[in-house]
Amino acid sequence: MQKLGFLPEAQNDMIFSIICEELGLFGAIAVIILFMLLIWRFMVIANNAQDLFGALLVVGTMAHMSIQVILNIAVVTNSIPNTGITLPFISYGGSSVVFLLIEIGMVLSVSRSIKLEK
Repeated sequence: MQKLGFLPEAQNDMIFSIICEELGLFGAIAVIILFMLLIWRFMVIANNAQDLFGALLVVGTMAHMSIQVILNIAVVTNSIPNTGITLPFISYGGSSVVFLLIEIGMVLSVSRSIKLEK
């Protein structure tokens, strides 16, 4: 599809279809599993946060990233109309990646205060 020029903004919004085209089913499943692991880790951090503000901060970041992933994959699979939502950390774009990195930094600062029992 991409090689024939049918995909609009192949490097931005439709990057998941390029991953599926080049890496096949294994690549698509690997990307989905990596995002699921990231969201699962957010849930672990939110459950073990020291205060309510940290937990809510992590839950907000988790919701933002999971909604962004779900919407992008739904657009690529033609389940919903094109919305212009990028795939986090994979799509080409400066401002989206900057804000995602800021969010990850805030989540990491919350995770620093967690003391896990052994």
